[in-house]
Amino acid sequence: MARTSRDIPDATLRLLLAPGMGAVTLARLRRHFGSDEEIVTATAKRLAEVQRIGPDSAAALRRALEDTDPARERRRMDDCGAGLIVRGDDDYPVLLETIPDPPAALWIRGRLEEADRLAVAVVGARRCTAYGREQAGRFSSLLAECGLTIVSGGAIGIDAEAHRGALRAGGRTIVVLGCGLAVTYPPQHGELFERIVAAGGALLSEYPMRSLPLAAHFPHRNRIISGLSVGVLVIEAARRSGALITARRAAEEHGREVMAVPGRVDSPASAGCHAAIREGWAALVTSHADAICQLDASSHLVRGALEAAGHADARTSATLFETKLTDAQRTIVETLRDAGGAIVVDQIAARCDLPLSRILADLTLLEIRGRISQDRQGVRLKS
Repeated sequence: MARTSRDIPDATLRLLLAPGMGAVTLARLRRHFGSDEEIVTATAKRLAEVQRIGPDSAAALRRALEDTDPARERRRMDDCGAGLIVRGDDDYPVLLETIPDPPAALWIRGRLEEADRLAVAVVGARRCTAYGREQAGRFSSLLAECGLTIVSGGAIGIDAEAHRGALRAGGRTIVVLGCGLAVTYPPQHGELFERIVAAGGALLSEYPMRSLPLAAHFPHRNRIISGLSVGVLVIEAARRSGALITARRAAEEHGREVMAVPGRVDSPASAGCHAAIREGWAALVTSHADAICQLDASSHLVRGALEAAGHADARTSATLFETKLTDAQRTIVETLRDAGGAIVVDQIAARCDLPLSRILADLTLLEIRGRISQDRQGVRLKS
């Protein structure tokens, strides 16, 4: 459970509220002083002793800490029903810890669940085409039906359609905002955000409650979208776009699998997707089954990232991807159990009365979770 406003020490909240206090600087201060209380009571002279914090920066930091108002932030959290997840808490997202600069804390409305460890980011253009909106909704609905959580940024265009698609399927979705939770941005998405929270999803932000949606916030927001996910799906992105930058960073810095949906060959809206596919750092996908198959590779990349971040325990095993089974997946498992041995995919489809594309997608997901194995003889349950 996220911390309530009363569960956050004043010293910790002051550090999180101080303007200009990034995660890297905070980590450096904590290593030097050993506790949040020591940091907030340190003089400017002592702050200047910390590596890479000169006298001018130390004086500015001292003033910023004195100007913070934890009581006001607590009132704002209470008014919005928001909580806080601090890095190091048990419910801090494990995958997010694997990126180079994880946020020091996350303000949250709603809740995170174990199922969110298997999440896919869906990103794309704000000024999208009708085709882009259709594909964002289609992919997100089908992926959510398979038990994956859909993560996006809550913006107009592709982001919004991804969230709506997950909701239509009765699935989970997470919005990562570039502003504080007490600010609705874009304004027209207030109702959508409320629906997401009511459906059991979550709104997240690394910024204090009343932080404005400044342009500088969104690149930082995008690293969280990537960091929360095992893979990133790009639907309509121009050659120079935030969505494409997010996807590239996911591939090169976060070790995530990147997938792209092709568009019209003459559409500028899909030029970035086509370039990513042509250059080889994004896989071409045309269905949710394609996307889930790509996550088979992603599972190994993510496990490697977890081990590098120091999570070389049971979290790196198949239990990382263990989530509640959907009805279709439960039917497949029961069919395999009744078979008592290996059976081929066509037999599973016939006995389950499900489309072959759906069977293939769910089999891949079950294999990632360690529930089944597949070989030339067919598919079987793991003992």
